[in-house]
Order: sequence, then C-alpha cells, then structure tokens
Amino acid sequence: MHFSEMKYERPDLEQSKLLAEKIKSDFQNADTLTAAEDAFMRWDSFTAHIDTMMSLAYTRHTIDTTDEYYDKEVEYIDEISPEFTEIQQSFTRLLVESAFRPQLEEKYGKLLFVNAEIFLKAFSSEIIPEMQDTNKLETAYQKLIASAQIEFDGEKKTISQLFPYKQSADDQVRREAWLAEARFYNDHGKELDEIYDNMVHLRDQMAVKLGYKNFVKLGYLQMNRNCYTAEDVARFRKAVVKYIVPVADQLYREQAKRTGLDYPFTFADAALKFRDGNPKPQGSADDILAVGKKLYHSLSEESGEFIDMMYSDGLMDVLSKKGKAGGGYCTQLADYRVPFIFANFNGTADDVEVITHEAGHAFAYYIARNIKPTDNQSPTLEACEIHSMTMEFFGWKYSDEFFGTDSKKFKYSHLFSAITFIPYGTMVDHFQHIVYENPAMTPLQRHNVWKELLMVYMPWMKLDGSPFYGEGKGWQRQLHIYENPFYYIDYCLAQTVALEFWTIMQTDTDKAWEQYMKLVRKAGTQTFDELVATAGLKSPFDEQALKEVAETASQWLEVNA
Repeated sequence: MHFSEMKYERPDLEQSKLLAEKIKSDFQNADTLTAAEDAFMRWDSFTAHIDTMMSLAYTRHTIDTTDEYYDKEVEYIDEISPEFTEIQQSFTRLLVESAFRPQLEEKYGKLLFVNAEIFLKAFSSEIIPEMQDTNKLETAYQKLIASAQIEFDGEKKTISQLFPYKQSADDQVRREAWLAEARFYNDHGKELDEIYDNMVHLRDQMAVKLGYKNFVKLGYLQMNRNCYTAEDVARFRKAVVKYIVPVADQLYREQAKRTGLDYPFTFADAALKFRDGNPKPQGSADDILAVGKKLYHSLSEESGEFIDMMYSDGLMDVLSKKGKAGGGYCTQLADYRVPFIFANFNGTADDVEVITHEAGHAFAYYIARNIKPTDNQSPTLEACEIHSMTMEFFGWKYSDEFFGTDSKKFKYSHLFSAITFIPYGTMVDHFQHIVYENPAMTPLQRHNVWKELLMVYMPWMKLDGSPFYGEGKGWQRQLHIYENPFYYIDYCLAQTVALEFWTIMQTDTDKAWEQYMKLVRKAGTQTFDELVATAGLKSPFDEQALKEVAETASQWLEVNA
C-alpha cells in the first residue's frame, strides 16, 4: 500500500483501555499455553496498531509542521502517550509473572523477559504528568527549529537548506553561512535554554519519584541498557580519549595543511575538508535515488526487493522544504509491516549517506518484519545503528556513480568523518552525564561544561568567542540532547563496530555482507554484545577494538590522502 493511502485514526484512549482489559483478563485467566499465547499475540497486534497510528501522525507532522490537523494530533498524542505506556506496563507485569513464563521464554527467548523487567523499572503512573510535559517541550523544540527562516543569499533558508553554504569552498560564503545560522540560534538562545532547563528538571523529578538518585539510572533504563552499565560507558569514553582523539587531532592538522587554514580551527573552517570543496554527489535527488536502487539490487536479492518496495510505495520523504522538520529518521508502520524514511536532502554528501544510513535501518526492519512478537523485531538502539552505519560503508561500492570525479574525496571524507565523529559523539554523552548528575546547573554553567569538554574531545577546535559555536552553545543544535537522552553514545559504539566491518570490506566485501546479515537476521533476539559476537567482531568495550580501528583507518587515510 502507498504511504499516502495509509489511513490514520486517532487512538481512542477509553476504547483502548476497554480492549486492553479484555485481553489482559484472557491472558491472566488462560488455563493452557495455547490460550495464553493467543492472548499474548492479540496484545501484540493491539499495541502494534497503536504504535502505527502514532507513527503515522508523527511522520506526517514532521513532513509538514504547518499542517494544523497533524499538529493537533501530535499534541493529543503527546498528552495521552504516557497513559498508553501505563496500559502497556500493566500487561508487561502480567507477562513476567505468568505461570507460562518458562514455556514462553523457550519459544520467544529470555531476552524478551529481561527487557520487560527493565521496562517495569523505568515507568510508573506517578510520572505521567512529567512525561506529558516533557513530550510538549520536545515538540516545542522541534517546531522552533523547523520554523527557521534564515536570510541568506537573497532568500530565506531553513537550517537544512543552509547546510551546503556551510561547506562552501569560498571562505567568505562559508563563514557568513555559519554566522547566519549562529544568529538564528542566538536569537532563540533564551528559549532554547528554558526548554532544556525545564526538560532536565522534569526528568530529574521523574527519577526521584521512581526512587533513583538522579536521571542517569532512569535514562539508562529508558534506553533499555540490558548488557552494559554507565561504568562501562565511562571506560569507553576514556578509551576514546586515549586512542581516537590523537588520531583525529592528527587528521585535522593535516586538513589545516591541505586547506591552508589555521589550526586550531574555527567551526566554520573545520567544515572544509578540501581546498577545492567538499565532495558533492553528481546529478539530482532522483539520480541519487536511482543509484541507491542499483546499490541495493547489487547487494542481495532481499535488499533489491526491499528498495523496490520503498520506492514504489512512497515510503520515503527526502527533499528539504519550508515547514519540514529538521534531521532524518527511520520509523516503522507495524500494521503494514513497512518502514518509512524521513530526510532532508541538501545537495551534499549527506544525501548519499541518507540513502545508505536510514535505508540501513529500514532494510533491517524489512528483514525482521515477520518476527513475533514485534518487540523481538528490533534490538536496542546502539545495535540498530550498526545496521545503518555499516550500510554507509557498503555504499562505497557505488561511490563512482554517486560522486563521479569526487569519489576518492568522498571515501576519504567519509572515513575521516567516521573516525572524528566518535570524539564528538562521546562528548555529547559525557555532557549529558554531567548535566543529569547536576540538575541544578544554570544554563551558563552548562555552556561552560560544553566548552571544557570541547578541549578534551575536540582539541582541534578554537573557542574564539564568535556567536553561538564559539561561545560553547553548539550543543543546543543537537536534537538528541533535547529529545533522546543518552542515545548519542549508541552512534559511537555502533561506529566502532561499523569500522570493524569496514576493515573486512577492504579485503572481502562478500564476507563482510555475510557477517553483517548474520547480525541483521538476529533482529532483537540478542543483546548488543551478543550481536557483535554473532558477527564475529570485537566489542567496542574491548579497548583493543578502538585501538585497531584507529590504526587501520589512519593508515588508509594516510595512503589515500
């Protein structure tokens, strides 16, 4: 079915409660495994339908944040979604306490129940008011960013549309674009600080209500951390500083020589990887999508069928336009057993990375779409990011067609960015730990923390006092900090694994694909560390993994500079 034909119906809270009570009663009173399983599958279909309706509303809202109908639907969902979480938790409690748990564990896996127990620790009806208020603040942040109409080059630009100018080889154009963007954020700085300050306090209140010292523990539970702890992440951060930061710093020193720009860099100058300009995809958006189709057909029969479905059923919205929310994501529409990709093409290499990154998520869902229950279709988010970040590297296969004469520059930039991203992403995580361990911080203190961390994780950057970025406020543009606490380290863990896959690709792409598909096919039936082991790779929490990818990537970059 085409996306435009998918029918949205507002989830009715009261009717849903009645249906939920009926299914719960049937499950609780089941006297045979068959009866219990039947109720469990009906519950699975019931919650999948609610999730589908919420995803449809959210997706159509982000495609056009000025659409009043879906604007009101998202407001409604922000209000009632915590109550649906309460409904979900009530069944989850019955599930983990069921007399049939041993048989259900044997059929559907123990991890399903481990995750269920984590969910029970992460929610209580006591925190519904704070969840509702946090949802509203997240929507307010998103609408604020989407509202940007920045005067530049004689036109009004969205933040996404300004992005190509921020990479211009013309120093004046590039620096002016960064200043124009900075003015927008600074003009709304007080509002951005207030939104985040309120979020921090609300999340801290939720944690305290649930008996936790601060939001860090609750945040990890909400992220469904089922095989590692905050202490493990802290060790990973130290290893990043030890092994990745020195390599990244050397790469930026070489960039300064290559571009003739000063080291350490201003934020505007760090964006220019090559003096004659960063790599750009050749052709139009349609051309990029056409090459993407060829890529997926070349990888496997399954991936070819997947991409044909995505294109024919309108399961992507990738062009940047006025009123569209920023960023990119992949979501699932469980009733229809299909994914949907949202993005903002902007004429840069990022467009190609969308058709690989977000489609990597979508392909993984496509492979898992028939697994029951639906909770077993998707692993935790750091494992999901392996799907997408590794697919970016498989995209190198068609770099000549995506980039033409810029193909070599693209590969260099992509690998350069993969390595240098890890310190940035790790810094985002460190920042959030400090913020949530100290919720009484003022906005100014948060900005100062960001400045201090920049000098640890990104010593190639110069805090020159220029608007916004040079003032230590750049974290405000990172959507995840507002909307998805503690998510960002997932990208760093996944990037480490993706670089291990990249290493294999250098000698045997078929072997890399085979190992990748082993991981993808397990979907959500294994923990992150189990999935990495299934693929025959080292865990990112093993220092040796970071050390090896840093050495291998730096050697390749030196040869291919």
